[in-house]
Amino acid sequence: MTKTIYCVTTKDLGMIEVMLLRRRAFADPIVPVLERKLSQSSIVPVDLVGPDLATLASRVTFCIDGGPAETRTLVQSETFASIGAGLSVSTWRGLSLLGMRKGQSLLVERPDGRNERIVVEDVPYQPEAARRAARNVGGRLSQGLTLVHSASATSRPLGETGKIRQTEEDDPGPSAA
Repeated sequence: MTKTIYCVTTKDLGMIEVMLLRRRAFADPIVPVLERKLSQSSIVPVDLVGPDLATLASRVTFCIDGGPAETRTLVQSETFASIGAGLSVSTWRGLSLLGMRKGQSLLVERPDGRNERIVVEDVPYQPEAARRAARNVGGRLSQGLTLVHSASATSRPLGETGKIRQTEEDDPGPSAA
């Protein structure tokens, strides 16, 4: 029987399973890490995720071998984050952080065979917990941007029909164009 080390959401589980299927076809060296992640994980529904769990789109503060703390957002691919701000779960380090909790420490084997200790110092932003907290506070989620009309009174709001501004008889006609 394997020891449960990680806690992944149903959404993260699906992503890991798809990664495993795709990577197995190419004999990718990350396959054993994916298999270990699946065998050592317990699954939690998205609605029950705590604010200290590192899932996809979580901002995680961690340190490697006692080095300086780094804060990264766990993303599915490097293209989903600004340069230097994201850590893809398709890398062995990002995959190792996925499913860890604040305060948790693990000794992880690197692809080159060396071991490295990863410590999760904080999870400053956990999207599922933040979404649930927003619902509990306001009763509904913010819908993002709100269009606010704040221009001067001489302009008209979007969608309102305008009037012809030129009312005098000084139109030079088509020859002026």
